[in-house]
Amino acid sequence: MEGAVRTGGGGSMGQTLDGRVALVTGATNGIGRVTAREFARMGARTLIVARDPGRGEAVVREIRDATGATVEVLVADLSSREDVARLAGEARERTGRLDLLVNNAGAIFAERRVSADGVEMTLALNHLAYFLLTLELLPLLEAAPEARVVNVSSMAHERGAIDFEDLQGERRYGMWKAYAQSKLANVLFTRELARRLRGSRIAANALHPGAVASGFGRNHPGFFGRLVAIGAPFLASPEKGARTTLHVATDPALRGVTGKYFSGCREKAPSRAASDDDTALRLWQISEAMTQPTTRLPPP
Repeated sequence: MEGAVRTGGGGSMGQTLDGRVALVTGATNGIGRVTAREFARMGARTLIVARDPGRGEAVVREIRDATGATVEVLVADLSSREDVARLAGEARERTGRLDLLVNNAGAIFAERRVSADGVEMTLALNHLAYFLLTLELLPLLEAAPEARVVNVSSMAHERGAIDFEDLQGERRYGMWKAYAQSKLANVLFTRELARRLRGSRIAANALHPGAVASGFGRNHPGFFGRLVAIGAPFLASPEKGARTTLHVATDPALRGVTGKYFSGCREKAPSRAASDDDTALRLWQISEAMTQPTTRLPPP
């Protein structure tokens, strides 16, 4: 088991999370796995979300053995609205509060696919799951003395545009176009969420984790999957990739900081498109209509 992750500034993530509850999606691999492990190492009761029960239980055992902390697995297909709602319900049954929510799960799809709900998979998994899970868990976040929502985006958002006329790529699908759009949606969602939560004890921030060697992109056969495997040795380790996530989630200096975008453990200005409040509001309204969350957040 690797040693404790250090932040970009060289300081260790040694602060305690005793008594706090954290939930991490996409936690069976890559930076999600490291993030969950470090939360547990710092003393948090950690809930991990996995699509595969066997892999989820294996990661739970691994983290428990390494940290001695309380770690639990919740099983869900995050591309499914029904599964996300069920997941949130199970989380509410297990705990009365949530201090840290890390929306980390994501994927890229070489060919257009649709979810069980008939939604294009990149949009369903990379954006709508973030949106719906956060709103469904809002009562738990509100019950915490100070809660943080961390949305893992990507610098790919800088090349993204929200195509409201073809949001699901039905007319013309492109793998990178769909991915960049979903990562831009993460930043816009964070911006609008922070605006609607202004004055509360909940902070919401987005980040770029860096180019990380993880399981990302290896779900594809053929050329793209081989390209990802070839490039993996030249990418940052999941431990390095998790630094910014851990910084945004736990650094005491960021208490009260919300609606921002981070890269390399530093605040960074997102793209112009990611700073458009009208686009953020329109995307929120469409996402709400598509997911029908039981909790609604009115604009301020």
